[in-house]
Amino acid sequence: MKTWLCLFSLIIGFALAAHGADDDVFAKANKAYAEGRFGEAAANYESLIRSGKWNANLFYDLGNAWYRVGDFGQSILNYERALALDSRHPEADANLRLARDEARALELRRDWIERYASMATVKQYTVAAAVAFWFALFITAHLFFSRRSAGRVALIALSLIVCGVSIFAIVTLENGTRGNALAIVTGKDVEARLATADNAKSVLVLPAGSEIKILRERGDWIYAALPNDQRGCIPAANAQRVRM
Repeated sequence: MKTWLCLFSLIIGFALAAHGADDDVFAKANKAYAEGRFGEAAANYESLIRSGKWNANLFYDLGNAWYRVGDFGQSILNYERALALDSRHPEADANLRLARDEARALELRRDWIERYASMATVKQYTVAAAVAFWFALFITAHLFFSRRSAGRVALIALSLIVCGVSIFAIVTLENGTRGNALAIVTGKDVEARLATADNAKSVLVLPAGSEIKILRERGDWIYAALPNDQRGCIPAANAQRVRM
């Protein structure tokens, strides 16, 4: 029993020490930012992210630091990451628009289905689908033990429709321009080419911060959908996925 208590105490101690160390790094990052040492602030914020301390505000702070450095690719990437964690983050949304305008970054076009689907988040659709499914299941079970009525049958049909529409919206969002395949060009004026070769014909020049949708990864190259509705290859080192 004493051994288990000692181990538990050690685990708690390590956790508190790690938390304290993270607080120190965050404080150093904020101090560096306030004093105009934006590169140092970015390095400290990134060390927290590498340790797994992810939240929207941390990515927002990192985006601000990179923006001050003048690295639009990294600043837009981290504003996007902040919004991926919290789509209602007004400061990240405002700064993302500002950085995009300054960088003249290109955005992917969304079709009308994706625009309508984006009226809610994946989390909200997931909750709606789960509630509708269990409600339909409950009413079905109730019908099994009682007299059938047109009203209850209609409720089951409506619940299944809500569930189906929600699942369709989730699939649309996850596979759309804002889904798991969304990436941001972090290099400057990156040329998208027809093939995985530096001498292949250029399709489009992508300013830093531009959006692409990764379709396949081929070694050191990415084959992606581009903002001009074409497809091309860019070096993998010049783009990063928004979702980590």
